[in-house]
Amino acid sequence: MHMSDALVSPAVGTTMLIASGLAAAYSIKKIKQEDDFKKKIPTMGVMGAFVFATQMVNFTIPGTGSSGHLCGGLLLSAILGPYGGFLSMIGVLLIQCLFFADGGLLALGGNIWNMAFYGCFVGSLIWKLIMKNGMSKKKIIVSSIIGSVVALQLGAFSVVIETMLSGVTELPFGVFLTAMQPIHLAIGLVEGLITAGVLCFIYEARPEMLWSPTQKMDKQSKLSYSKTIAILVCSFIIIGGGISLLASSNPDGLEWSIEKITGDTEIEKKESNIYTETEKIQNATAILPDYAIKNNDSIIGTSISGIIGCGITVIFLIGLGTIIKFKRKKEKVKDE
Repeated sequence: MHMSDALVSPAVGTTMLIASGLAAAYSIKKIKQEDDFKKKIPTMGVMGAFVFATQMVNFTIPGTGSSGHLCGGLLLSAILGPYGGFLSMIGVLLIQCLFFADGGLLALGGNIWNMAFYGCFVGSLIWKLIMKNGMSKKKIIVSSIIGSVVALQLGAFSVVIETMLSGVTELPFGVFLTAMQPIHLAIGLVEGLITAGVLCFIYEARPEMLWSPTQKMDKQSKLSYSKTIAILVCSFIIIGGGISLLASSNPDGLEWSIEKITGDTEIEKKESNIYTETEKIQNATAILPDYAIKNNDSIIGTSISGIIGCGITVIFLIGLGTIIKFKRKKEKVKDE
C-alpha cells in the first residue's frame, strides 16, 4: 500500500509529513518515560528487520489477480508497545523509501500515517482492550485479525482521501473507494493470520516479550530471550534472502485498484519541480531501486536487497533506540 508521489500533491504530502512527524515526536517523548525501554532496543532492531523482510513477500489474493503484504504495525506494537512500534515502522518505511525507492518521498508522510499510525495506535488499542483481563493464544488470534483488518481498512480509506484531496489524478472517489476497501479487507485477514502466527510463537517461546497492558504474565518461557531473538534473526534472513524470491508478481492492493480504473498499475507524475526534485533525491539515495541491482535483471538482486535492507534496518533502529536512551539519561541527570 505504498503510495507513489504521483498520487499526492505537495500540500497534502507536506501536511501528512507534519502529522506523522508530530506523532513521531510524541512517541519519542512517551517512550522516554518507559522504564523498560532500554531492554526493548535490540528487539526494535530485530523486529523492524523482520517486518522489512516480510513486506518483501507479497502473497496472492486468490481469485482477484491481486496480492498483498504484511504491514506490520500491529505486530510491532504487540511486542514493543504503540510508541516503540510506531518508531520502528517509521524506520522501515524510511529505509524502503530512501534505499529501495519503495513509496514516494513526497508521499512518505502519508505512507507512515496509512501503514504505521493506524496499525500501531488503533491496532494496539484493540490489542489492549482484548488483553485487558489476561493473555491467551485465542485472544492473540482474535486481536491480530481484528486489529489488522481495522488498520488496513483505515489505511486504505486514508489513501483514497489523500488522493482525492490532492486532486492530481483523475481517479473517481467512489470508484476508487469501492475498489480499495474490499481488496484490503482480504489482505487484512491474511495479515491478521500471519501476525497471529508470529505472536503465538513468541507467546509460547518468550511470553514476557509481548506488550501486556496488565503487566502480568504468568505463563512460563520455553526459550531464553537470546534463543528467541536468534530464531527471529534467522527468520528474517531466510525470508528476506530466500522466501522473498517466491513473492507474488501480481500488483498489490493499491496498484490493483488503480489498474481496475485506469488500465495501468501506475499513474504518471504531473510535471512540476517538486516531483522532479524528489525523484532526483530517490535516484541518488536508492542503492537497490525496486529491490534489484541497477541495470541487472538477475533475481540475486532480490536476495541481496533483502539481506542488506534487514541489516540497515537493524542498525538504524538500534542506533535510534540508543540515541533516545542517551537523551533520556542526559535529561534525567539535568533534572537531578
